[in-house]
Amino acid sequence: MERKTESMTKFESPLYHFCFFFLVILSFIAKAHGENGGSSKPNVLVILTDDQGWGDLSLNGNVNLSTPNIDSLAREGAVVDSFYVCQVCAPTRAEFLTGRYYPRTGVSGVSVGQERLNPEETTLADVFQAAGYATGCFGKWHNGTQSPYHPNDRGFDEFYGFTSGHWGHYFSPPLDRNGQIVRGEGFVVDDFTNQAIRFIKAHRETPFFCYLPLNTPHSPMMVPDRFYEKFKGSNLPMRHMDSDREDLLMTRAALAMVENIDWNVGRILAVLSDLKLDEETIVIFFSDNGPNSYRWNGGMKGKKGAIDEGGVRSPCLVKWPRAIPGGLVVEQIAGAIDWLPTLLELTGVKTVIESPIDGVSFAPWLLGKETEVDERTIFSVRKNQVSVRRGSFRLDDSGRLFDVKKDPGQKVDVSARHSELTEQLTELANAHREEMAEEFKKYVDRPFTVGYRELTVLPARDGIPHGAIERSSKAPNNSFFENWSNESGSITWDIDIHEGGVFEAVLFYTCRQEDLGAKVLLQLERNQPDAASVPSLRMEISQAFDPDLYDKSKERVEKSHYFVKDFKPLSLGKFQLPEGRAMLRLCAEDFVGDEAVDVHSIQLIRNEN
Repeated sequence: MERKTESMTKFESPLYHFCFFFLVILSFIAKAHGENGGSSKPNVLVILTDDQGWGDLSLNGNVNLSTPNIDSLAREGAVVDSFYVCQVCAPTRAEFLTGRYYPRTGVSGVSVGQERLNPEETTLADVFQAAGYATGCFGKWHNGTQSPYHPNDRGFDEFYGFTSGHWGHYFSPPLDRNGQIVRGEGFVVDDFTNQAIRFIKAHRETPFFCYLPLNTPHSPMMVPDRFYEKFKGSNLPMRHMDSDREDLLMTRAALAMVENIDWNVGRILAVLSDLKLDEETIVIFFSDNGPNSYRWNGGMKGKKGAIDEGGVRSPCLVKWPRAIPGGLVVEQIAGAIDWLPTLLELTGVKTVIESPIDGVSFAPWLLGKETEVDERTIFSVRKNQVSVRRGSFRLDDSGRLFDVKKDPGQKVDVSARHSELTEQLTELANAHREEMAEEFKKYVDRPFTVGYRELTVLPARDGIPHGAIERSSKAPNNSFFENWSNESGSITWDIDIHEGGVFEAVLFYTCRQEDLGAKVLLQLERNQPDAASVPSLRMEISQAFDPDLYDKSKERVEKSHYFVKDFKPLSLGKFQLPEGRAMLRLCAEDFVGDEAVDVHSIQLIRNEN
């Protein structure tokens, strides 16, 4: 046998071939890891709570409760110490999703259509969806119900929850799954978290954007026994600074609900860890406004609805072990409007958004690359009132200046000592007030959209009662119409039909046995000179359906204005609806008993056959 010479090249070496193939395998793994949302595309999980104050965390010094799982986000990630949202729910959601002050987005309130986010706005979900992320929203949407305002039209592949401002019952209520009504399973916050966990597991191999807008501790103050027992009868060592204004029953229930939230946060963090996704997932936690009652909140002035410090300061925690140092405290002022640009920078997702963005990225502070605090100015708007936050100061809506770092209760006006700053912030506040007033004017007259998808739901919330008809609760959200006691009453919906066609109309009603026999008339009014041309449907109520109200034994306060029951669908038939704006009116006639029907909603289903 011929012996090989010592002049064998490195390309002939077995070690070389082993290393070469090993590097090839590594490159394929790295490529797959990048394509599946690894180092190049981190996942994003946003947990947004509802009516939870800055003080409703043990992290912030509240010994009334324990929130170890939420607190762990601060220990393992960053605390944004001065983080600001809006004074109520829908505006904060709009600012978070768009990076723009909410009056620019079409949102002006929390109900009867004021909560709708303009379809032309680009949302975070739109951006992530276009970048190849799986997108899911599980919980309280509160930025529009009818398409094209529905979450499935705003960049979310999946939606499970409710689109209204609040929900009247928290145990297995009717919910919306991608536009279809389904029955929930158990306590809603647990249910929403279950759905988010399912979504994360299903998309573990691809980058995902999971938006978990939980609906507690917003009322109704319903919470499972296992969480409430700790607080039942407790005197609570930490109280609101004006303790005589505090409702202890409300506080106990709210704190129990927050501990339930904490338990669910722990569950979802455990799943990320088990799936080995925690290093590759940016986890964000914040609330949508101040606390919904007078309770301990760090001595800050104001609660939900106020544009003082306590009404708009929110806890904000961010965890991303791969890039954000644990235990970091960000002193830079930031707000909900900043999340869109911040997340784009953190994830490296590139996009072009046509509308000007009000928010600015605070990613450099989160990544520890920037420590100097900018002179950031953030505005809070409530109708024609404006409050301004800059540095350690807040200018309130009456022009008084407070050093809220030293005086969170806003008790000492320091405008005389800082006259130049007061004058400057006053000028900025006036300019912002005028600018936002012009934005508000654009969205005063907006009908409810019909026909963008096969099914359109017109709930009682979006209707107007006439005559003796009343809402079941003082807030339109999640109400139904009752006390239809005479033929002069009617219910109207101001609608705009996107595309004309044949629609089936379905009424969701209840009716007592003794009231059977009344007729309902649904007609479209467009000021036609020929009354015969008015599309209409008439149907006799021939089946009684009179269920009990949902059990309220888990509601922990004495006075409740939430009333929920099941409703029966009744097809009124099909009619031809023309394109354009019109008034849809529901009337009743031929009364047999004392009342006609209670009304939950009208469904309009496009039917081309």
